[in-house]
Amino acid sequence: MNHDDILALSGMPAAAPSYPKGPYRFINREYFTITYESDAEAIRHALPEPLMPAKGNLIAYEFIKMPDSSGFGDYTESGVVIPCLYQGKEVNFTCQMYLDDEPPLTGGREIWGFPKKYGNPALKVIHDTLTGTLKYDEELVALGTMSYKSENLIANPMHAELRDPKKIIAKLTKTQINLKLIPGVDGKQAIAQLVAYNMCDATVKGAWSGHARLHLVPHVNAPVADFPVRKIIGGSHFIADITLPYGRVIHDYLKEARPQTLAAGQQNKVQKAQKVKRLVHAN
Repeated sequence: MNHDDILALSGMPAAAPSYPKGPYRFINREYFTITYESDAEAIRHALPEPLMPAKGNLIAYEFIKMPDSSGFGDYTESGVVIPCLYQGKEVNFTCQMYLDDEPPLTGGREIWGFPKKYGNPALKVIHDTLTGTLKYDEELVALGTMSYKSENLIANPMHAELRDPKKIIAKLTKTQINLKLIPGVDGKQAIAQLVAYNMCDATVKGAWSGHARLHLVPHVNAPVADFPVRKIIGGSHFIADITLPYGRVIHDYLKEARPQTLAAGQQNKVQKAQKVKRLVHAN
């Protein structure tokens, strides 16, 4: 391989890269999301600065089934998303993700910085119940249930704000943010960034809501239960075709000084100015 051949590769290993180049199209992508109130301190601890908590102390726990994903195949994932603020704008921070397929796991971490680990999630309909589960090392760590298609968001006049599919598309394409951390060969962080992206080219095929429940089990290596369920707000169920494009860096921790460091620097400048002023007066 020459220089140009190497730079043209989509990823590693060179003989058979784990994933192709994007963007990545998902057909019949199925979302089951349970929104609930959690612990304010746990949320604040999990959010990397400069992200700030949003009102309500909400968590969106997700089960997502992707049966037809270009370059990634057929897989399911599950995890924790935290609604928050970036520069005053409402965004979502992806906190934990678990899935059962190597290409999107590797590609997700290497390209966008998705916090992905291998797990065994599932999303299926059992009789009259939409059921999502997550197992890690054979142990159940999450169980979510919702009444199956009991309330059609598009057809029900009670949900006028979501009867327009464009409103649902706006929810699906909301800005998402990941904390991307990749070490260099010396063990130090070579990449430490906040990466943002927006899903795009969405076509909504169905949207429902219903009563939902969520059971989380503490596990040291899949700590979804670190965000305890205080109150269930509700469940939502979407099916859509949608595209995952490349992202953009919105904050680089290796290039931008910490707020405390900036404050300390400004304080030092003030102290030096005051010292010079005293010397001038003394003379």
